[in-house]
Amino acid sequence: MTAISGVQFSIPVQRPAAIAPEQASARQNQQQTNAEGLTEEEEKTVRELKQRDIEVRAHEQAHKSVGGPYAGAVSFDTVTGPDGREYAVGGEVRIDASAVRGDPEATIRKMEVVIRAALAPAEPSPQDVQVAAQAQQTKLQAQAELRQERAEEAAERRGEGGQQNGLLDALQAFSDAEKTTRQTTEDITGILLDIAV
Repeated sequence: MTAISGVQFSIPVQRPAAIAPEQASARQNQQQTNAEGLTEEEEKTVRELKQRDIEVRAHEQAHKSVGGPYAGAVSFDTVTGPDGREYAVGGEVRIDASAVRGDPEATIRKMEVVIRAALAPAEPSPQDVQVAAQAQQTKLQAQAELRQERAEEAAERRGEGGQQNGLLDALQAFSDAEKTTRQTTEDITGILLDIAV
């Protein structure tokens, strides 16, 4: 299992410090509370936490919805805001990015889903991009396995139907695999370029 997770965000803890007398009156003005009993500074922190919570939940939901059957539950790292509410500041969706044993075609299809899930959020994190790259590598390995299987099948047919037919079959299998690899490389390059923009 590989984890796809969002970027962590932390609100710096402000510790009381010695305050100069001229700053004391400014601080008293900041300490005026609103109807909820929050200072202006606490209200600002709550606004930042609310915005981060929205971003984190959307990011992780994008992984979850695109990952389909390979995506696990969403988990969130939360903090308690000055208003007493919990806000998500980080998150994670576990995704099964393992190869399908003995079935390179199924592995290729699965890795395509994993790549899309990893890159689904509007702003994939560096870890998301790394998961997509690892899935791409697994997909390329599965494509190589598939080429090998097809070449072996062609060699078996060659023994039954003559050497010329076997050679043509092997060339066709290689050509098909080459096209698939080229298309996949173009797809990933396009996705990564979209992310960079």
